[in-house]
Amino acid sequence: MFVKVHTGAISGIDAVEVTVEVNVANGGIGLFIVGLPDNTIKESHERIQAAFENSGYKLVAKKTVVNLAPADLRKEGSQYDLAIAIGILVATEQLTTDMLNDSMFIGELSLNGTLRPVKGVLPLVAMARQRGIKRVFMPEENSSEGAVVEGVECVGIRNLLELCEIVAGRMPYVATEGIIESSSELGNSEYTEDFADVKGQPIVKRALEIAAAGGHNVIMVGAPGSGKTMLARRMPTILPPMTLEEALETTKIHSVAGKIGAHRGLITSRPFRAPHHLTSQVALIGGGQSPQPGEVSLANNGVLFLDEMPEFGRNVLEVLRQPLEDRHITISRAKYSVDYPANFTLIASMNPCPCGYYNHPTKECTCSAATVHRYMSHISGPLMDRIDIHIEVVPVSISEMASKERGETSSQIRERVIRAREVQRRRFEGLDIHCNAMMNSAMLRRFAPLDRGCTQLLEMAMSRLNLSARAYDRIIKVARTIADLDGKESIESSHISEAIGYRSLDRENWGR
Repeated sequence: MFVKVHTGAISGIDAVEVTVEVNVANGGIGLFIVGLPDNTIKESHERIQAAFENSGYKLVAKKTVVNLAPADLRKEGSQYDLAIAIGILVATEQLTTDMLNDSMFIGELSLNGTLRPVKGVLPLVAMARQRGIKRVFMPEENSSEGAVVEGVECVGIRNLLELCEIVAGRMPYVATEGIIESSSELGNSEYTEDFADVKGQPIVKRALEIAAAGGHNVIMVGAPGSGKTMLARRMPTILPPMTLEEALETTKIHSVAGKIGAHRGLITSRPFRAPHHLTSQVALIGGGQSPQPGEVSLANNGVLFLDEMPEFGRNVLEVLRQPLEDRHITISRAKYSVDYPANFTLIASMNPCPCGYYNHPTKECTCSAATVHRYMSHISGPLMDRIDIHIEVVPVSISEMASKERGETSSQIRERVIRAREVQRRRFEGLDIHCNAMMNSAMLRRFAPLDRGCTQLLEMAMSRLNLSARAYDRIIKVARTIADLDGKESIESSHISEAIGYRSLDRENWGR
């Protein structure tokens, strides 16, 4: 007997349909799986056989051929177990059902027949809706994640026996109810950190507010204990609420990477990723033998924090060039090519020198000028050019530390950021960008024209600081954001001056 069962495969952060074709015939004995399966799928024979025995079924002594179509697409992962098992039971007439045509099956089988959660459920369910499939059977732990997609019934299953009872019509099923938050509800995500906890540092707080308002990248340079990490960890608390589209995209990426916990649905808080400085190129950018999203994609729509940036390998840092410009990453290998989103805000921190006390107000630096220059050279000029805001973090005084006065809260800063982002949303309506940092040169001329005074001020700064053409554009972008925060239609000289001040830590001018 021949049957077809619907399932799917992950490609990037999307899914493609895979049809499990099962044919059972006389003329031999054994289970043969074809269609470019990896070792995990080949080993499903043993899992399925044990699950059958512990659920009251059996593998019949006939030749059973399972084809995963399309046959030229390599299949990886354990999510095919359930579809293969159902196909075999129906093909051997141990199970009768009329649900196969409008159902999809996803899940890994344990030896005792229970279902284990798998990766990538959200994009698989989204693909099922596009294909007109009415319901998706999946492990119970994945049902909240899948139910985020509207228009498809997501049925959480505990074990193979329960699934067989349902598809045979002997037991009713209840689809998991999905909760899709509105854009206003997405803004209610709670954070444990708050900018009010940070003592002093008004200049740095101002720089981070500008970065949040315009989507700009930031590097903070300061002595150990000056508060760089504390400030960076509070960056997500002042970013605008996620839109529904951003939340769905973020959830898909984390689903594919297997970073969504059991019984969790939509991710509504902006990601904050802080990889260790021993992170490899592949871990940071993504890829691998079985392609997975890297840290730059897991930080999509959120913050990527690189603490002590010069401690990262130079080759690791250089792979950030493309995603910082293009806001997506394309990974091409001999056997695959995948695209991952990488629209993140980079927050980096570093000491000013190896000992950490260069330019410190009270402690003496023991490093020579050559040592300081060599240390700063760990970050290449082209990479530093792609960071819009360079800010020096000065240690907080004892009197500020002892002060009982609380600063502005994250919610107060966030309100100003949201107003500035709304200005940008209206400005870029109809364009494929949503913040000032994403403007190209043509958009700068259109949306950020400079008067004669601003132009002369910027030209003088370019000459004195020996900045690149890329830095020139980034100063204008930052100035445009400062003007938006001030509620001004046009860029003024004061906005240009402040933006230039945020380039004072440019590597070639450090320490002069």
